[in-house]
Amino acid sequence: MLDKLEYTILRPDCTQAEIEALVKKAIDFQIFGVCIPPYWVKAAKRMAGSALSVVTVIGFPLGYQKTSVKLAEAEEAMADGADELDMVMNISAFRSGMESWVKGDIAQLAMACHKQEKLLKVIIETSLLQPAEIIRASEICISAGADFVKTSTGFGSAGATVENIRLIRAAIGSEAGIKASGGIKTLEFASQLVEAGANRIGTSSGPEVFIQG
Repeated sequence: MLDKLEYTILRPDCTQAEIEALVKKAIDFQIFGVCIPPYWVKAAKRMAGSALSVVTVIGFPLGYQKTSVKLAEAEEAMADGADELDMVMNISAFRSGMESWVKGDIAQLAMACHKQEKLLKVIIETSLLQPAEIIRASEICISAGADFVKTSTGFGSAGATVENIRLIRAAIGSEAGIKASGGIKTLEFASQLVEAGANRIGTSSGPEVFIQG
C-alpha cells in the first residue's frame, strides 16, 4: 500500500514546519509521494530530491479559473520541481453543458505536463456530481489526455467511495489511473478502494496507518 500513497497536506493554515515534517515522514516510510500547496513545492523538492514524487494542485480547490491561469500555475509549479499536477476540472462549465471547453481546458494542461514528462491528474469532485456525470466527466478527462482521474479535493461534502471508484474504472478502462482521495483514514478502506480500481491513495493520515499487518 505504501507505494500507492500520496501523503497530503492542503489546509490553508498549514505551516512550513508541517510541510517539512510531512516530507521527512514520507521519506522515512518510503511512500510514493507528497501532495502539497504550490507555494511549498520548491522547498519540498529540495528536501525530497529523487526520494519521492512531489505533487501539487492547480486551480484548487474550485476549478473555475480560466485555462491561461491554470497554465501559468502549472508552468510555475513544474519549474519549482513538481513531478505531478492535480488539476481541478471546471465543474461549473461541465455542468453547464460546455463539454468541448472543458475537454480543451484539460487538454492544454495535459500537453504542458507531457511536454515536460510530468503527469496530470484531474479532480472531478465526485460529491458535486450525479453518477452519470461522474462517468461522463471521467471519459472527458481521459480523452483529453489526462493520466489520472481523481475523485475529490478533500474540501467537498464527501470524499472517495468504493462505488464511485467502480464507476470511474468502468468509464475509463484499465489503462488510465485513478486517485482516490478524501476521507481515507484506514488501511481497510484504502484496500477496498484499491480493490475497486484505485491506483493511488491521497490521504492526510500518516503512512504508518497504511502498513499491512
